Amino acid sequence: MKITCIGAARTVTGSCYHIQTKDANILVDCGAFQGAKDIEKRNEEPFPFHASKIQYLVLTHAHIDHSGLIPKLAKDGFKGKILATSATVDLCGVMLLDSAHIHERDAEWENKRRLRAGKPPVKPLYTVQEAANSLAYFQGVVYNKIIDLGNGIRVRFQDAGHILGSAIVEIWVKDDTHEKKLIFSGDLGQKNLPLIKDSTPIDEGDFVFIESTYGNRKHKGMTETIDEFAQAVSESLKSGGNVIIPAFAVGRTQDILYILNKLSREGKLNHLRVFVDSPMAMQATRITLKHPECLDKETLELVKTGQFPGSTLTLKFTESVEDSMAINRIKSSAIIISSSGMCDAGRIRHHLKHNLWRPECSVIFVGYQAEDTLGRRIVEGVKEVRILGAEIAVNARIYTIGGLSAHADRDELLDWLGKFKKKPQRVFVMHGEEETALGFAETIRNQLNMEAYVPRGMEEIQLL
Repeated sequence: MKITCIGAARTVTGSCYHIQTKDANILVDCGAFQGAKDIEKRNEEPFPFHASKIQYLVLTHAHIDHSGLIPKLAKDGFKGKILATSATVDLCGVMLLDSAHIHERDAEWENKRRLRAGKPPVKPLYTVQEAANSLAYFQGVVYNKIIDLGNGIRVRFQDAGHILGSAIVEIWVKDDTHEKKLIFSGDLGQKNLPLIKDSTPIDEGDFVFIESTYGNRKHKGMTETIDEFAQAVSESLKSGGNVIIPAFAVGRTQDILYILNKLSREGKLNHLRVFVDSPMAMQATRITLKHPECLDKETLELVKTGQFPGSTLTLKFTESVEDSMAINRIKSSAIIISSSGMCDAGRIRHHLKHNLWRPECSVIFVGYQAEDTLGRRIVEGVKEVRILGAEIAVNARIYTIGGLSAHADRDELLDWLGKFKKKPQRVFVMHGEEETALGFAETIRNQLNMEAYVPRGMEEIQLL
């Protein structure tokens, strides 16, 4: 058996593993690279395999760095099945179309520039129609059920506690007379997140591929984090400006609404005007309500009693461009939640352009900011940034609430690994910046006495 680590190797994005045996040819994830332009250029490179020969794609969850190249895969000839939880199937139906729309729009803008320069036009990575075509290959599965794919492969999805429908994937691979069990953690959620259940412990496996996004740090406790978030919002609104919250449309936006609703009901924050400027976030919130199998007991009770996020505060979802532009005319007391979470695309850039230079405003970051993204530069303290062709001073107050991350921290990752009754033969540390991944591998060796290794991009690993 051979596994090629195509992406998320010594980097955070682009999750994709190619598993080959004598009889089987499957992928785990098919994600897009995100961040700096030179990193995103990798999305345009040909796949290092024949798409038409891939029998199955096993998808851990809907985030674009795990799913974003699926339309390209289908365009290149994939005719197999894409297995994912039902919630992930529903979310991909929204997110992949939105991703395609961004690619089409970016190509349109680039071609206007190229036309003026006398250069030939470029095509988008994939179109909305091509993204829609790829949805035909999705097949929803349930948690905790072993599925026989044939050719010596069996799979099972377990709850990863990261976003709605996220999964840890267990894969049993039989090659000749040997069978080994592979574990792909996907993105593991931290414990006690709002809305969704905690990740499922796994107690046996031969080879483990584990994420390491926050493998070098520990989050604050959730109670302390919510108090910190409440204080940031309160201080910001008292200053007379707006509060801008860059947040992923799927997962993080729903968490923030839940928390704001909770703080409002408890009287800790009052008279809140909240705008969610993301059509995809509105669709994702509706999808959340469709999947009680993914939600924790507290959320299910809120849904049953009709007290879901937004019920005790003024909340408006905006869909049209005109509604989005109208928000920018509001100069004070608005909480504006918009995507993308790393500020490199979407409507959040317009809200930063109108508010980032104003000292009475605040920006509250509630999720991971990858290297070379606009969000990362702001968090690191740059004094000026370029947004939509304009130089914008960073005068607003900047808050980073790390404890709201949907990713498990170092100690939670170690705790999850520590649940194995028998030590895996090897742990492969993935989905983290190089320094973080290397450091976390060393921590695994020292604290758990497990063999840990950090693959490089496109490295082939021979197992069995």
